[in-house]
Amino acid sequence: MQVTKMANLRWAFQCGSWVPTQAEWALAAQCVQPEEKERIGRFVFKKDAKSAMVGRLLLRKAIADTLHIPYNDIRLARTEKGKPYLTNPVPANFARFNLNISHQGDWAVLAAEPTRQVGVDVMKIELSRGNKSVTEFLDTFQRQFTVQEMRTIKAPLTEKGQLAMFYRHWCLKESYVKALGIGIGFTLQRLDFCINTHELSTQTIVQDTQVLVDNESDESWIFEETCLDQDHCVVTACKCDKQCNRKEITGHRPCHPFVVQTINTLLSGAQTQSGEDIQYWERFCEKLEQPTGR
Repeated sequence: MQVTKMANLRWAFQCGSWVPTQAEWALAAQCVQPEEKERIGRFVFKKDAKSAMVGRLLLRKAIADTLHIPYNDIRLARTEKGKPYLTNPVPANFARFNLNISHQGDWAVLAAEPTRQVGVDVMKIELSRGNKSVTEFLDTFQRQFTVQEMRTIKAPLTEKGQLAMFYRHWCLKESYVKALGIGIGFTLQRLDFCINTHELSTQTIVQDTQVLVDNESDESWIFEETCLDQDHCVVTACKCDKQCNRKEITGHRPCHPFVVQTINTLLSGAQTQSGEDIQYWERFCEKLEQPTGR
């Protein structure tokens, strides 16, 4: 098996602006595993179905490009906590290869690493439905954050700034939990993040945030933080190996880590594993884009 040398992958897809054609949706459905196709078909809204479909395509494209496993031979499974993993045999030098996806708001993202544990989380900076104010919204999450974190979250002078800081902290916690693959059940207040660079942008990757786990500093983690646009923040958590010197990491570097993909790039070289399902397209067309009032 030919294997592409890979430092890492950071990919993003703007699901919010994707209006699938019949040909695109039909081909995408043919390229994912039958159980995933069925799961995607159960989503009530187009928005959620599109995000889930893109997430599976990102995984398959990353594996196909990196390990040169054909689309129709790729077998993905989930851990008990829901983290996707590859069941196919891989070369010894990629035995620790792992990857993770996230989709929320208008974006789906993927992060992959050849040797390091990795988790990624993206969030749209917005006030959730049903909350009358930012203060009310933040108060509902008091138990998920430490006193110091909540103080940092509420420090910005504007409500938009407070929401941005909240979702940044949320992405930090979720990316850590997803990297470990432990999911629901982990007490998020065990993590205490110290923000050193307070502003994120689309032009830089902040890497100087530090974490305390159970009140003990853990220098083995690197958190790459950036924005995909003015309304979405994303965090990639990487567990350092023995060769990683955490102290050499600079606060930020001037480039955007995520390469934006198109549906054509995700489906390029795809090989189908099932026949075309016209009813699957028709059922997709019957769905509303998203809940009314949003």
